[in-house]
Amino acid sequence: MENEQEERRPRIRRRVLVGAVAGCAVLGGVLTLLPWGRQTGVPVSAPGARAMTAVTTGVPAALPDLAVLIGERESHLRDHPQDAESWAVLGAAYVEQGRRTAEPAYYPKAERVLRTSLKVRAKGNVEALSGMAALAGARRDFPTARKWGEAALKLEPRRWTTYPLLIDAYTGLGDHKAAKKTLDRLLELRSGPAVMARAGAVYRDHGWREDAAASLSDAAAAAEAPAERAAYLEHGGQLAWERGDRDTALRHFQEAVRLDPDQRAALAGQGRALAALGRTTEALNAYRVALAKQPLPQYALELGELYESLGLGQAARVQYDVLRERVRSAAAGGADEELVLGLFEADHGDPRSAVRRLRAEWRRQPGIAVADALGWALHRAGADEEALRFAKIATDKTKGGAVRSALYAYHRGMIERDLEQSGPARRHLQEALRINPYFSTLHAPLARQALDALGEPPDEPLPEES
Repeated sequence: MENEQEERRPRIRRRVLVGAVAGCAVLGGVLTLLPWGRQTGVPVSAPGARAMTAVTTGVPAALPDLAVLIGERESHLRDHPQDAESWAVLGAAYVEQGRRTAEPAYYPKAERVLRTSLKVRAKGNVEALSGMAALAGARRDFPTARKWGEAALKLEPRRWTTYPLLIDAYTGLGDHKAAKKTLDRLLELRSGPAVMARAGAVYRDHGWREDAAASLSDAAAAAEAPAERAAYLEHGGQLAWERGDRDTALRHFQEAVRLDPDQRAALAGQGRALAALGRTTEALNAYRVALAKQPLPQYALELGELYESLGLGQAARVQYDVLRERVRSAAAGGADEELVLGLFEADHGDPRSAVRRLRAEWRRQPGIAVADALGWALHRAGADEEALRFAKIATDKTKGGAVRSALYAYHRGMIERDLEQSGPARRHLQEALRINPYFSTLHAPLARQALDALGEPPDEPLPEES
């Protein structure tokens, strides 16, 4: 089976590459070629057209263009309130605006206008159904994203833009077989940079890092719009970071920000890479700028832990307060940040609270990241036997944990250490540092200390010959 996978993946990538030029032509072409391109007689400026091309094909839009599109749709709908498709476009634009700015207040607005679209045209409104799936995905509500995505797919099985939404939903639910099957169908229907990038994400989740890196590199090279190319470069930088390649990661992140100054995920990525390179002042500045424009709880946690690693406890506590406030803000907008809050509470707050939160998250959407976080929270709360069960789910390929994550391996190794399973603990701590020696400003040094304390494996005598 493994040989079959190795033979199949290059063929898949070649098939994607063959269609790249055609895919780019469609992405950069006229709106009548788009899945939502039936709109006629609707006034759209050049920036609005660029943003509409992006949001209706599920790729990143430049924030200035997005603002223009939103203004145009709002103005148009005041005079044409029965235009269901424009309501759907506006909803998709609100979702993208909320995602890019980390401002959850856009999500209730998106839901209102998408439901208005469904009210205006209840039957066959695949645009609004897809918008609702995208909204649920942005909120990290993967069961709901699956429900809306499957409803859209049932209406139009060959509508390729629905498939990436379902891939994200299945991944968030821990159903990697369904995600891979959905990708295979997408590859049959479509090619081009957006599909390459989605393939790269699935390959990464299966532990196929070389295939993932190649797909993301091809996507970035083929993308024409700067915001789209910047997003794929950021994904490539994150992949390089996950394997401990600080310099390559930093180059990807810097190029992404050069192409799109609003690419805040790449700025936060610069913070990670710069901190690992010992360029602490630059790292702090990169994180601060990223948080100012895209105040995600994850960035506040990373910045707080960087401050803590520098012995700046008060500055760290300020960021942890920011994290809590942003989680509350997300919840008010219907977005789920329980995963990052659970990890924060496990390490810096109340581990028992983390366990309660993450158990509920696991029941609702049992993805690999939730398994890892719940296992770690259980460990921090003193329940190591149960913790190991979830750590194995996050790291054992036979249970779906094929992602090569230094953090996941570290968590498992520390749990095994406290269970006095010295051999497995040593193996997983070594694996964590081999995957990415810089995976956390706080935890990577602790992994080294734990490994040193475990020492070398004992010399076992050879069995006597009978």
